Amino acid sequence: MAHTYSAGSLVRSRGREWVVLPESKPDLLVLRPLGGSDDDVAAVFPAFEKVEEARFAPPEPSDLGDQRAAGLLRTALRIGFRSGAGPFRSLAGIAVEPRAYQLVPLLMALRQKTVRMLISDDVGIGKTIEAGLVASELLAQGEAARLAVLCSPALAEQWQQELRSKFGIDAELVLSSTVSRLERGLDLGQSLFDKHPIVIISTDFIKSPRHRDDFVRNCPDLVIVDEAHTCVTADDVTSSAQSQLRYQLLRAVAKDETRHLVLVTATPHSGKESAFRNLLGLVKPELAEVNLDSESGRKLLAQHFVARKRADVRQYLTKEDGLSDDSLAERTAFPADRYFKDETYKLSPAYRALLDDAIAYAGERVEQAGTEDKRKARIAWWSAIAMLRSLVSSPRAAAQTLVTRSATAVAASAKEADDLGAQGTSDSPDGDTMEGGDVAPGAETGEERQDSRLAELADRAKELEGPTQDLKLKALIKHLKGLLADGHNPIVFCRFIPTAEYLAEQLGGDKEKGIRGALGAKTVVKAVTGTISPQQRIERIEELAAEAGEDAAARRVLIATDCLSEGVNLQQHFDSVVHYDLAWNPTRHDQREGRVDRYGQRRDEVRVITLYGDDNGIDGKVLEVLIKKHRQIKKDLGISVSVPDELSTGVTDAIVEWLLMRGREDQDTLFSADAFKVNTAQLDSDWNSAAEREKASRSRFAQRSIHPEEVAREVTAVRAALGSTGEVDTFVRESLRALGALLRDGGEDFTAQVGGTPMGLRDALAPVVGAEVIEKDLPIPFRADPAVARGEAALVRTDPVVGTLASHVLNAALDPQADGARPARRCGVVTTDAVTTRTTLLLVRYRFHLTLPSRHGEKQLVAEDARMVAFEGSPKNAVWLTPERALELLNATATENTERHFGERTMARILSQLPEVEDYLTAYGKELEDELRDSHRRVRQASKDIKQGLTVTAQPCADILGAYVYLPATTAAPAVSTPATGVSA
Repeated sequence: MAHTYSAGSLVRSRGREWVVLPESKPDLLVLRPLGGSDDDVAAVFPAFEKVEEARFAPPEPSDLGDQRAAGLLRTALRIGFRSGAGPFRSLAGIAVEPRAYQLVPLLMALRQKTVRMLISDDVGIGKTIEAGLVASELLAQGEAARLAVLCSPALAEQWQQELRSKFGIDAELVLSSTVSRLERGLDLGQSLFDKHPIVIISTDFIKSPRHRDDFVRNCPDLVIVDEAHTCVTADDVTSSAQSQLRYQLLRAVAKDETRHLVLVTATPHSGKESAFRNLLGLVKPELAEVNLDSESGRKLLAQHFVARKRADVRQYLTKEDGLSDDSLAERTAFPADRYFKDETYKLSPAYRALLDDAIAYAGERVEQAGTEDKRKARIAWWSAIAMLRSLVSSPRAAAQTLVTRSATAVAASAKEADDLGAQGTSDSPDGDTMEGGDVAPGAETGEERQDSRLAELADRAKELEGPTQDLKLKALIKHLKGLLADGHNPIVFCRFIPTAEYLAEQLGGDKEKGIRGALGAKTVVKAVTGTISPQQRIERIEELAAEAGEDAAARRVLIATDCLSEGVNLQQHFDSVVHYDLAWNPTRHDQREGRVDRYGQRRDEVRVITLYGDDNGIDGKVLEVLIKKHRQIKKDLGISVSVPDELSTGVTDAIVEWLLMRGREDQDTLFSADAFKVNTAQLDSDWNSAAEREKASRSRFAQRSIHPEEVAREVTAVRAALGSTGEVDTFVRESLRALGALLRDGGEDFTAQVGGTPMGLRDALAPVVGAEVIEKDLPIPFRADPAVARGEAALVRTDPVVGTLASHVLNAALDPQADGARPARRCGVVTTDAVTTRTTLLLVRYRFHLTLPSRHGEKQLVAEDARMVAFEGSPKNAVWLTPERALELLNATATENTERHFGERTMARILSQLPEVEDYLTAYGKELEDELRDSHRRVRQASKDIKQGLTVTAQPCADILGAYVYLPATTAAPAVSTPATGVSA
């Protein structure tokens, strides 16, 4: 009869030890290597292969380590855990260490039977991480089987990279460019969304009825929607057709009340209360109508809505949050502020003459078309706006616009002309105009007389390229040199592709042709525009960073259009922003600045320079009425409040109309004009109202469903099971030094050259840090801040470099025959004044069998936990110490050396008596079992079914991985005269 092995038990087969997993049957064992990961799982047939019960081998008394051995072995073991026993199944296996405040949305989600969340934290706080934590946990628990992320096509590849690199989730991209390939691999009648369980989908691709219906029918049970504010419409304004299609899509997805739905946006308010209500209605229909001024309404919303400013989380889990002390305090290094400087320039005489002639011509054209029909009037209007915007952008953009046919020329109606014209010149912050919106618009309308005059203007524009006639470019060079001299690496944002390409040529030069750039030989300049794919944009940015290199004198300048103004994170490589072209909606400026002003930015202050024309008739008014007003509201509230789009358009239209009718020289009277007063008054009134609503909502709807004390309790439990950042820092430094690495300290950060370490470690690190780093023995930077750049290692347990080091240290400790230095050992004898009687510290590994019910059925898991226990005296008459006292022993230092043979005899005697403590270890395992069961139930308090069906069972035979004896210095054996380090040779 075949032997039956319970889940979590230890067996030996194929020359190694394995843990039995819950999927096993009597005739088929599913096994995971002891200390291995789920990637190494194997199936064994006991009828054909030898399988026998195993016990973890005890330590060898002759393999003694020093005073560091216990701590290093414990940390190496815990870093290797990928299936922690606590209630957060995914945290042990993800490659990111979340900030404590980022656990709040996860705790909120786990209290809901069906997760419905609106995550609206401020720009740069880490909403992608927060949404990823929720998704990772639901998938790990079996609460969700499939996942779809809906986002802008420009951000799809970034989402794919984030999920893969940080959460180990591989997703298929469903874009207009990939769908044909994916559909070729389908079986007859099979849906794309059934074949691929985890997908990242372009919202703009999937919103069309042809694709939408298939997606809704086969929609995954977990959906994340990025930039969700672009997917709702307001009831009292006419929304774009694109927004309406996106809203219809999300309403269909949200209709299934059993589907998990996580909406993500930094701007839940677009200035329209009805749009905000419609957004809430997607989360939970009742929220669209509930009275949010009532206590019951606020409580209902608090269960589903989290919206925090940076000031709310900059310092978290402190006494100010209601905690008893600051022991768990977490300080997040957001930039303290943005330093704004508005810099002006004047047009050269030749450029001023060109602009005046263009304004005069455009004014004539608009006036003439107004006497014909409405369609022609609107075509002429949009042609004029295109001409003016490109002229104040750059000579290159102007020349291209003046010889390019206007998109509005084909319009069959005035409304169609407005729709087409807005697409090319609008600065609306929603997703409709981001991708492809940086193409220079056309001004030609197909009339022969008009075309010849535009061609003449275009020829004149071409002659103005270069800093001699283009004084805007000259001003940019001056301000960039100032930023570079102060050690900054700026991004220059432009409105149009031709302008970006023009600046890159003028600033960067051409090394092949021997043309020196305006910013010097050591400044690398590259342009990123909508002419290349989103993935190519990221690659070009990485090329720019790599080309600039680590040389302290090297600088990098990125020229970009607004294809990079949303979603792409650039804080690792850049720290300042120059607005070369003013956006006509200030929210776009905030989006640009948010690319570098976010968590992970190492500068405390982000510099922002805004260039504006003093005499071009447009920039000064836009800056005064829109940009500065937006900054003031953000300064007062601490958050950005979007200007109602139709109102900003009304103001800019008034500016353009006045310019066309009165000319550039008569702009000073604009502010006193009645029509302009009406527009600006309406703008101020509505914008102030939106700001007051946002201020009130932030106060009323502040995250109150999860108290900081609850977060602190879970953070304490996670750190107890998986280790803290300080523990990892100590482990990495001590292990690398012991292994022969060369460390160069830089405060919290340091670098390590590993050329002198064992070959096994170097071979393991090569695929992680790059073969060139190992072969050339280049320094590996280690950073205390977990937001690291490519090629750097973070001092967190989930970093690949840290994990590789921990694996090497653990394997070497378990193998006394391993080559090279072995920092961690399984036993040690230390003579110290930290104890007054003989004390034994044990590192014990427990395995637990968990049954976690979910709506998809029970999930059986085997998880591990490592604990330190200690006792005074002999094992037979042990006096057990508190867990806190046991952990204190890890910091005990040797005050005398212990003679080696005496240490080995002491260790052998203790090891031979350890069977006496098995009953205590079993009882302690039962205590841990009860604690784990309570923690799982506490986190999932919303679901009675889950709480009732959840079980946790500790395996009776815990593994003693390490045993360490501490002897009081006053009774120690005679010591040799070498420095005190523990056991002497």
